[in-house]
Amino acid sequence: MRYQLNKNKYLLTPELERLNKILDTYKDSDVRNCLILRLALRTGGRAQELLNLQKTDFNSYDQSLFIRGIKGSNDREIPLPSILALDLQRYLGGISGTRIFDITYDRLYQIWLHYRPVEKKFHCLRHTFAIQLYKKTKDIRLVQVALGHRNITNTMIYADYVYSQEELKKLIL
Repeated sequence: MRYQLNKNKYLLTPELERLNKILDTYKDSDVRNCLILRLALRTGGRAQELLNLQKTDFNSYDQSLFIRGIKGSNDREIPLPSILALDLQRYLGGISGTRIFDITYDRLYQIWLHYRPVEKKFHCLRHTFAIQLYKKTKDIRLVQVALGHRNITNTMIYADYVYSQEELKKLIL
């Protein structure tokens, strides 16, 4: 059976707004943790892909982040909003070592439990990114590239879901 997307697997607009408000509140006092959650939201990176990030993966000139794909997905370079790129650059200036986030998967899970606006999995940030990108561009190929999917069939769940929700609203409302 094909993977099904539903409202429990991504952040709805009010939930996303709530998360952004929470992150804005703590971005100065808890820089690392807010930064990794913002990067998840703005890159669609999987948890392990974000944890694997090296300092050299950030390109300050292009304001982009190179993500090494896992689970058979492609590597990709994702542009960052200027403010997020500047926040990342400042953060990188204050850390030693080669990894951007020197934490474990379990620690990332704890961070998500602390900040999440609703009881949804960390992976919902990836789905949220994909749905927002598709709604903004209506370009399924762009979503495929941004997520690192090798097969566009994996990406079609977003187009199918957005289309069916929009069409149902037109018919019913």
